[in-house]
Amino acid sequence: MTTARKSDLFTPVLIAGCAILMVNFAIRASFGVFQIPIAAEFGWMRADFSMAIAIQNLAWGVGQPIFGALAERFGDRRAIIAGAILYALGLVLSSMAVTPGQHWLLEILVGFGIAGTGFGVILAIVGRASSDENRSLALGIATAAGSAGQVFGAPTAEFLLQSYSWQTVFLIFAVLILSVLFALPFLRAPITAGKVELQESLGHVLVRAFKDPSYIMIFLGFFSCGYQLGFITAHFPAFVTEMCGPINQAGYLAAIGISSTSALGAIAISVIGLANIAGAIYAGWLGKRYSKKNLLAAIYAGRTVTAAAFILLPMTPASVLVFSLVMGSLWLATVPLTSGLVAHLYGLRYMGTLYGLVFFSHQLGSFLGVWLGGKMYDLTGDYTLVWWLGIGVGAFSALVHLPIKERRVELVAA
Repeated sequence: MTTARKSDLFTPVLIAGCAILMVNFAIRASFGVFQIPIAAEFGWMRADFSMAIAIQNLAWGVGQPIFGALAERFGDRRAIIAGAILYALGLVLSSMAVTPGQHWLLEILVGFGIAGTGFGVILAIVGRASSDENRSLALGIATAAGSAGQVFGAPTAEFLLQSYSWQTVFLIFAVLILSVLFALPFLRAPITAGKVELQESLGHVLVRAFKDPSYIMIFLGFFSCGYQLGFITAHFPAFVTEMCGPINQAGYLAAIGISSTSALGAIAISVIGLANIAGAIYAGWLGKRYSKKNLLAAIYAGRTVTAAAFILLPMTPASVLVFSLVMGSLWLATVPLTSGLVAHLYGLRYMGTLYGLVFFSHQLGSFLGVWLGGKMYDLTGDYTLVWWLGIGVGAFSALVHLPIKERRVELVAA
């Protein structure tokens, strides 16, 4: 088992993992900003590029357990290298795409690239490199690093689009994701597993997991997280641009450069990411002290109430910022708790694969949220129904976490 001391929270592994997640999420979180310019250039319906983002999210979900298994079989760093190359290749080729079908196909590469440089691989490395005492908080810090990327990802894309075409911005982002490979020498994590855990085969672990009602409830509950996050990331900038009340040109927002609802939409994504830095770290801290399943139920309930209040009230610049702050504090707070709960129930040996499968449910929800957002907008001209569906699945997730039995599953050698 790991012998890391309590003071060894900020290890080179944690810092390097945070850097990779930060760049990964900065690029991923910016795709909603490209909705309007790409649709305007080609005269597409809103659902066309929404489908590309939806496919990206689904490919991310499919790729997550695959890259988790690859990392466990061939090594973490090889999996990350493959992910970064696929991510960059998908961006470069997407910059040349001129039809919706081409974007849909190429976003599969981007989605797999996100998986190879994302939570499933990195959180497993961080988890193995952390002591039992620090693990929950370390996972929270790594999750918060993804949100830190979200803070500057969308505004950076918006800023670059003022001077460059969207195609050039994609190429810039391709170079940026390849830069994460400089962090690889610091990603050295031990295999922290007991004798029986090492002897148990992956197939045996998977069979036990899918026979366990608690694992199934975690799997189902993570769906709504993906639905809400996918929809908001992809559609919130456009939603705010078109539906928010006007910005007072003599007010504070205009004074700091936020003079249009388009700029406010990009900043809203940044505010969500900023708030989640604190939210994810705090969730990780709470996860060591309180029941993870109860904390997850509380987070999903909080999201449900927040989303309902936002859609029922008139949308103003102030309400957009308040919503972004509150939702942001709950945004990825589910990730350290969900990944920590999987590690607690099944150990660290196959955490990447087991969490990757749970994350697949998250990305199924994300696919539906992104695609349905574009589809319903084209059919009805607004996003109201999609919001209420998100509220419903959020309430379901709050309830489904309550019966989970939060006790370690007995290991049996294969």
